[in-house]
Amino acid sequence: MRFLPHLVLAGFAGVAIASPVMSQRADDQIQPKSVELQREAKALASAGKLEQAEDVLETSLAVDPRNRAAFVDLARVAEKQHLYGKAIRMTMKALLLEPNDPDAIAVQGEAMVEMGATARAQANLQKLQTLCAGRACPQAVQLSQAISRGPTVASAKAPATPKSN
Repeated sequence: MRFLPHLVLAGFAGVAIASPVMSQRADDQIQPKSVELQREAKALASAGKLEQAEDVLETSLAVDPRNRAAFVDLARVAEKQHLYGKAIRMTMKALLLEPNDPDAIAVQGEAMVEMGATARAQANLQKLQTLCAGRACPQAVQLSQAISRGPTVASAKAPATPKSN
């Protein structure tokens, strides 16, 4: 009888510890609302409404910060806005969730090309080729073309005018 209070206390402690663990979702289960918002943002981006798409993607990530595809889509929107540093940061967040995400690696490489970091983009291409060994990999083709093309921002800038004396 004298062990009964200790036994009851240990039982309550076990239940209190196990409860939060049982309610956690698996890493690959993204909240449906987050996925729905991501789809909405893709439609907005396709329509050229980049700022609205960015806002909806950020909301999608607030709903579920493990939505890796939303980070990649946010990086794509940032690229369209010529915010290449932001695109790289967003792909880094996606790669923290899944280091071998081919979409994130490719988008990051494209942003690196636009910033003039072709050596780093080439390293991303090699990683993609390793990941896609023996199968078709559109991300590797896409990044390879971006590296071959080079930065489009530098060529879009007006040439510097020579200083007059």
